[in-house]
Amino acid sequence: MNIRAVAVDEATRVSEIVESCRHLEGPLLPVLHKVQAEFGFVPESAKQIIAKALNLSRAEVHGVVTFYHDFRDHPAGRHTLKLCRAEACQSMGCESLAEQIKAKLGVDWHGTTSDGAITLEPVFCLGLCAQAPAAMLDGDVYARLDEDCLGEILTEARR
Repeated sequence: MNIRAVAVDEATRVSEIVESCRHLEGPLLPVLHKVQAEFGFVPESAKQIIAKALNLSRAEVHGVVTFYHDFRDHPAGRHTLKLCRAEACQSMGCESLAEQIKAKLGVDWHGTTSDGAITLEPVFCLGLCAQAPAAMLDGDVYARLDEDCLGEILTEARR
């Protein structure tokens, strides 16, 4: 399949997603969630299609994508590790843990490991403040993390 055919298929699929949500009140967030579920991120080309269909500017769509930490504008790894960086987690050592994780994975925030296994994302509160520091791997939450526990999680994610 050539690049143009992929672009047409992508545009068609994005348009179908928009149409499936158009009836909703405030359809932008549901559209973005479905686009990301479909492609693993919100492609730049999709932003213009969504904007035009919902009578928004591309800048408005881009602003929403970049404001909410759950949306990505670039492909992610097979697994996404979100490490909480809110105050409670900071007070319990998440910054040191973050540096260890980044070194172990060889990536910075928003980076994906060279094998494509794990993307590291910062988040600002997972709601586990009493059990800090906390992280989320593909929707599963982990609390009271330390280097050993996180090492086990990373090993499992790479399998």
